[in-house]
Amino acid sequence: MIKKILRRILNRFFLRYFDDIKIQKGKIFEIKLQKNLKKFKNLNEVYFKVFSQDYEDGIIQYLLKSLEIFNVKFVEIGTQDYSESNTRYIFETMRCDGLIIDPYPNLEKKIKSFCKIWQNNLEIHNEYISPKNINKILKRYSFDKDIDIFSLDIDGIDYWVLKEIPGTSKIFIIEYNPYFGSKSKISAPNIEKFDRFNYHQTGFCFGASLKLIVSLMKKKGYSFIGANRLNCNAFFLQDKLIHKIKLNLPNIKNLSKFTKVKFKVLKNKTGRLVSANDLKNQISNVNVFSVDKNKLLPFKRI
Repeated sequence: MIKKILRRILNRFFLRYFDDIKIQKGKIFEIKLQKNLKKFKNLNEVYFKVFSQDYEDGIIQYLLKSLEIFNVKFVEIGTQDYSESNTRYIFETMRCDGLIIDPYPNLEKKIKSFCKIWQNNLEIHNEYISPKNINKILKRYSFDKDIDIFSLDIDGIDYWVLKEIPGTSKIFIIEYNPYFGSKSKISAPNIEKFDRFNYHQTGFCFGASLKLIVSLMKKKGYSFIGANRLNCNAFFLQDKLIHKIKLNLPNIKNLSKFTKVKFKVLKNKTGRLVSANDLKNQISNVNVFSVDKNKLLPFKRI
């Protein structure tokens, strides 16, 4: 029993020690970022990772500094245990108010094991999100307006949830499915508690195509400004704020460069992680929702 307690204490100590090193590297990056803020022309010039999954931390800091946001109000949906997330670096290093939402078991207890949640205001909501409950939850915690950053990554019905979210955040970060390609407006079907591997063994059907997300966000008054290194998280900025950044904006009529991927998050029949090319025959018959045709169709017919 004593050994277990000591092991737990040591694990927490060393985890915090390495987290602090990451934070110090992040602060050094911020200094360089601030000095060159007006010189960047593409998002890939500001890629940097501290706690985000794939270099989103650098993009986020670039946007916050460009917009001169120093007290951040954020919402992040789809954090898992929050150890690797888009807003954790903000929470650890800035003045902020945050709301995170995820069905991860015992989420608050897990976060308290590695994060000093007393240092800022962090609301933790432990539940599956859906188009039906999203706005009720946002209003419950007073995060339904005046948001600086809104991050959405639920590996499922992202499009259907996004449709219901009011366009009040300055910055949006939205996961998309690059396997869906760049030419069609398609999404996973609107199924409550959607699980991509329960829906199909490969896990191919999740989220929405980038073209669909860009189209929806354009209607909400946002410009697509680029994606993360892996090409799975899209960044959007309110049209009225776009003059504050000096980036060369992507051509939204040709999004193919943002759907080319090398990562392997699909599974074959043995459960091994493989690429989409390895599963061409299996994924061709997976039903996806065509927004233009308003119905489910096999992927090969899209």
